[in-house]
Amino acid sequence: MLNRFGILLAGLMAAAPAFAAEPAPAADAPKWEEGKSYFLVDPPQQTATGDKVEVLEVFSYACPHCAHFQPYADQLKASLPAGAAFTYMPAVFNATWEPYARAYYTAESLGVVADTHQALFDALHRDHMPMRTIDDLSSFYAQHGVDKAKFLAASNSFEVESKLQRSSQLVKAYNVDGTPTIIVNGKYRVTGASAGGYPQLIELVDWLVQKEIDTKSKPAAKKKK
Repeated sequence: MLNRFGILLAGLMAAAPAFAAEPAPAADAPKWEEGKSYFLVDPPQQTATGDKVEVLEVFSYACPHCAHFQPYADQLKASLPAGAAFTYMPAVFNATWEPYARAYYTAESLGVVADTHQALFDALHRDHMPMRTIDDLSSFYAQHGVDKAKFLAASNSFEVESKLQRSSQLVKAYNVDGTPTIIVNGKYRVTGASAGGYPQLIELVDWLVQKEIDTKSKPAAKKKK
């Protein structure tokens, strides 16, 4: 026969499972949610970085958000592993953005993007310099050591025209509806809003890049005979 103490102890033991802690989530559970934090590009698009994972910023010099994002873009470039490469692609959402995209591709063809990229953002969004045409922009590049006539000639080249057309096609293929947008390896679309902020965007892109690098490093599955 159980005494009062025995009855109490038995009751506590019976009730114990009700208070058991829930199992902790797996340590390697992904922090980011497909369709919410990032979006699949369907179908995936060919990249321009060879064997390296491409991290592509879709931007415009006309976009104030892109000017604000530029320091984060620099952080993102610095955070990428050796197996990844950062590139830019200007978007043209309306006619007023076209000269800026043309200027970027012209500067790229002349090898002066690294020296002028931040400077043009500063001129437009910090100093509010009135530059709306390709001629206006050629004067800006002339201030940075680029011959104005050479710049204008290059701005109308077949190379620049082809890149503008390709950019327009890719903006649609990537389903980009705002800037800045990051495309990872032609497969994933990420924005500051989807990631929860620019610092989080850097973390998310780094995660997607590593995901792609890991996929590339896995041996191909052998086909069954």
